[in-house]
Amino acid sequence: MSLMDAVRRMRRVLAHEARTLRGAFYRRIALDPADERSVVREFHRLYFDARAFNMTWRNTYFLGHAVLKCPLDLWLYQEMLHTVRPAAIVETGTAFGGSALYLASICDLLGTGRVVTVDVVERPGAPAHPRITYLRGSSVDPDVVARVRSEVGEAAPVMVLLDSDHRRDHVLAELEAYAPLVSRGSYLVVEDTNLNGHPVEPDHGPGPMEAAEAFLARHPEFAHDTSLDKFLLTFNPRGYLKRLR
Repeated sequence: MSLMDAVRRMRRVLAHEARTLRGAFYRRIALDPADERSVVREFHRLYFDARAFNMTWRNTYFLGHAVLKCPLDLWLYQEMLHTVRPAAIVETGTAFGGSALYLASICDLLGTGRVVTVDVVERPGAPAHPRITYLRGSSVDPDVVARVRSEVGEAAPVMVLLDSDHRRDHVLAELEAYAPLVSRGSYLVVEDTNLNGHPVEPDHGPGPMEAAEAFLARHPEFAHDTSLDKFLLTFNPRGYLKRLR
């Protein structure tokens, strides 16, 4: 046996052993699917409700600006931006501007894209950035929708993130208003679908999850992208909608 043959044989043996050990490890830690869902739900509630003590998502900042999102969702956003390379991102619900700054900063790294963000309230200290355009007004006001469309213009691809008023009817109106802007292969994200018992704030009343379900029932050109469920914890369960056509 030549030296190269011996090396190849050793590699095959080591690869087999690694697969065997890896399989044993995962069998040891594997949970029954129902138990796994229960663990995720309980941690989700713990993480979400810790906001009452100014912890977790109520105490999350990007470059000093409050973001008010789960960091795992922020990580998904940068993966989505890297894949889609949107020329324009529409965000409803600016809040303190931290998420707009985060998105604009990822666009800086990618060398493309801008953010059009809408809120009814103008808060002092919102971050200035050349890629961010702030608009004031209700995201479902026809004049505001027209201004957003004017800002986006012929840009493509376009991504839309909805995070304003979380009542079902408002979110559904946003979905109908902004879905036409979303490019094929890009995303329409319905944030905070975890509300109304999915699994947090069971007394919230119909909200983003119910709006997303109603929207998907009559818009087969969109579908929930299950590949973005990979981190288990998300504030937007079944809320990452990808345009298929």
